Amino acid sequence: MLAAVLARPHISWWEDPPVDSGATACGRAARSRCTARGRSRCGLYGPGAGQSWPLTGRVEELRSIDQAIGRPGGVKGVVLAGAPGVGKTRLAREALARAAEQGMATRWVVASASARGLPLGAFAGLLATVGEDPAQVLRQGVDSVLAEAGGGDLVVGVDDAHLLDELSALLVQQLALHEAVTLVATVRTGEPVADAVSALWKDGYLTRLDVPALSEPDTGALLNAVLGGPLDSGSVARMSALTRGNALFLRHLVSGELEAGRLHAVGGVWRWSGDVTITPGLAELVEARMGRLSKRVRDVVDVLALGEPLDAGLLAQLTGAAAVEEAEARGLVSVEQDGRELRTRLAHPLYGEVRRAGIGTLRGRRLRGRIATALARTGGGSSEDMLRRAVLSLDSDLEADPALLTAAAGYAVQLFDLRLAERIGRAAVAAGGGFQAQMTVVAALNGLCRYSEVEVELAALTALAGTDTERVRATVAQVHYLMWLVERPVEAAAVLDTAEDRVRGEAARLQLIAIRAYLEAGLGHPARAAQAGAMALAWPGLPDESVTLASCGLVAALAALGRVDELGPAAASGRIAAARSPELAFLLVPMAGWQVHGLRLAGCLHEALAVALECRETTKGVAFAVELTNIVLAEAELARGQVATALRLLREARAGLEGAGNAGGFLYFCLLSTTRGLAVSGDRVAARRCLEELEAQQHPALLVLQPEMLLTRAWVAAAEGAVSEAVALAQEAAALAASRGQLAHEVLALHTAVCLGDGSVADRLADLATRVGGPRASAAAAQAAALAADDGDALLAASAHLEQLGDLLAAADSAAQAAAAYARHHRTSPSKAAAARAHRLAQLCDAARTPALAVAARPLPLTTREREIVTMAAHGLSNREIADRLVVSVRTVEGHLYRAAAKLGTSSRAELAAVIHHD
Repeated sequence: MLAAVLARPHISWWEDPPVDSGATACGRAARSRCTARGRSRCGLYGPGAGQSWPLTGRVEELRSIDQAIGRPGGVKGVVLAGAPGVGKTRLAREALARAAEQGMATRWVVASASARGLPLGAFAGLLATVGEDPAQVLRQGVDSVLAEAGGGDLVVGVDDAHLLDELSALLVQQLALHEAVTLVATVRTGEPVADAVSALWKDGYLTRLDVPALSEPDTGALLNAVLGGPLDSGSVARMSALTRGNALFLRHLVSGELEAGRLHAVGGVWRWSGDVTITPGLAELVEARMGRLSKRVRDVVDVLALGEPLDAGLLAQLTGAAAVEEAEARGLVSVEQDGRELRTRLAHPLYGEVRRAGIGTLRGRRLRGRIATALARTGGGSSEDMLRRAVLSLDSDLEADPALLTAAAGYAVQLFDLRLAERIGRAAVAAGGGFQAQMTVVAALNGLCRYSEVEVELAALTALAGTDTERVRATVAQVHYLMWLVERPVEAAAVLDTAEDRVRGEAARLQLIAIRAYLEAGLGHPARAAQAGAMALAWPGLPDESVTLASCGLVAALAALGRVDELGPAAASGRIAAARSPELAFLLVPMAGWQVHGLRLAGCLHEALAVALECRETTKGVAFAVELTNIVLAEAELARGQVATALRLLREARAGLEGAGNAGGFLYFCLLSTTRGLAVSGDRVAARRCLEELEAQQHPALLVLQPEMLLTRAWVAAAEGAVSEAVALAQEAAALAASRGQLAHEVLALHTAVCLGDGSVADRLADLATRVGGPRASAAAAQAAALAADDGDALLAASAHLEQLGDLLAAADSAAQAAAAYARHHRTSPSKAAAARAHRLAQLCDAARTPALAVAARPLPLTTREREIVTMAAHGLSNREIADRLVVSVRTVEGHLYRAAAKLGTSSRAELAAVIHHD
């Protein structure tokens, strides 16, 4: 019988058949290395589209495999163990491909469930002759394999070794004992394995390597490579969480979302928008992973799919304790200790996605109603249970409860789930929830930047306001909408003035003063804003919403005034109030943004980064949270000189804000930082283009940032070589800031002028250092004084101080200025050392380029004006254009170019450009 079985044409063994030349998505090098020999099983190809998927995030695993394969004696081989879809087969194929590149013979065996019932089924077609004696057949099999190797070393891959029949498993064991054979086998964890296979690692013949799921960073790296561009971090996090790092699930998910158009590129950044739709192929994979579900186990899975997480006791009441135990034993349900309770969830997020798609409408409504009723009956009074009950009731057979829906909508806002808050809030309004329900809808739409809908909802809110308190709250919502969302601050101020004239009560007046603080801060009146904010906050009975607004205004004002020591306490009280507010919780991000802005102005850069990171962590889930916190984090990173990191964050944010308008001013913030980052990176063309967009997006309610706007123009001018123009713009920014009392902005502007080579502002900086909080003022004053004195030693000391503060870019500029000062005093060795320090710091800033760094990197025998004009000419500007920008005559420009050419020994503009750009 054995002979008859082995004679069947069951082919699962390949010896280098040709690769399909039509696989256009797989590059030539990948095709030559691919040992899959069949696209349906090759990990390089995407599902159904021939899309190439590289091997990413498996450096350690490949190193371990290489060590096992290359070991001269002892254990020679590895067993790759892991859950289905984690990439075991892909790793094994890569191992064989690497062995083939080293000249080793390779063979690939695939075990399967269908062949498991046949003795030596996985090796059918291999043996030339067969017999009835199993021992003889095994010897013949080993000899045949060794003959295939031609007397050399052989690497054999055995995929899904847990599916091997007993005789095939014994043959694999015999191969493992042979010194000329190296084995690379894969097994699925949790599956029964033949004793001969498990003995491979238990008895030390092979090394067992457990293959984990891809981590979130590895998932991101893989997706970036597959898509050919960066996928935003929020989308990476969602995909990683949904697939749990399972590469097979990930491939199918990406394929389906690409086809549906929900995974798309915006401004060079890939984004995943909308809800996931499970494709038939992915559903089949997940269903196969789940296995056949009996009715009672199916009920457990479906109840959790609709209502997880659930208390284990409650789940048992709904579906039966035995069914829950069976589902847990099968690995479909996970049980976790949560204090004194046991919480149950589905073992994989995709289980819920697949089952929800398959539950019928009527059955789904009935199950949701049962779960909501059970939650209410158990007396679970937590906010989470309340929200879950409300969500379940929306699509259930239960009658709407306006009180429940209104409270749940408010809690959803506090959790920053604004889309859910809108949905529940609208249901609450329809059920008769009144003013509070309508207020929640307005708050959600504000946070979602759905401006076209807010005005209608505001009118409805105003109509529902029946008390002075409600009228004030409606006024606050209207002012916020007019000022920040639709950029009509004049109308906002008029609405606020009218409301202040009409109210008489002290409580209502102080609540309006709170919003006045935020308005005045944005309009560039920091002293008035600080006074209004402090006045409102001094009243102990101020509601959370008003505390939030007053704190936002106060923090923004303190940032501009340079009162950095007061920033932390003001922001802390605002955060506490915002976290309790069902209407203004989304202001947590702007509040953190103003705090980071103030810390950056003051030079407290390490603290700024810490606040930005904390904001990102505490606002997970808010609409546009990733985008907005990216902008906040980018400002902190750019201030520390992390130019490439900041630009990556800003690109993601810009793509995510597509279609959201100015996003309450955040787009303006984003473009400010992006333009400055591009300028200091040396990308003058992109910086100029971004500056043009920035100027078109200026926010009329953010006049406080006008000095920043001038400084951004200064950096673009500097990138274009117009250094004197850049200095003039920085001085203009300082003058504007001083006229408004924005002393922290003045310090930054003057420090920028110093970094651009202006030592004339030392006295003013020294004065500001006694009046403005934070270390930047004194550090800038020291750098300015050293620059004015042309003191290389003092400039180096200033550089060291700035590096300690975390301002690496300013530290690099100061070191570069020290190198130039030493050179002017003919101190060659210190000049070279200072230039080397400047270069090191610039590299830490992602190879940033500023005027001072350009001089240090490429010292030339030119005056400052000559170098400026030569640089602008090298950038392609005509003599007339240069003259216009520098406000000099064309003849003056020609004279400087002539003298520069004589000094450098050049005879054309092209040669001048080659010299100036030599570095």
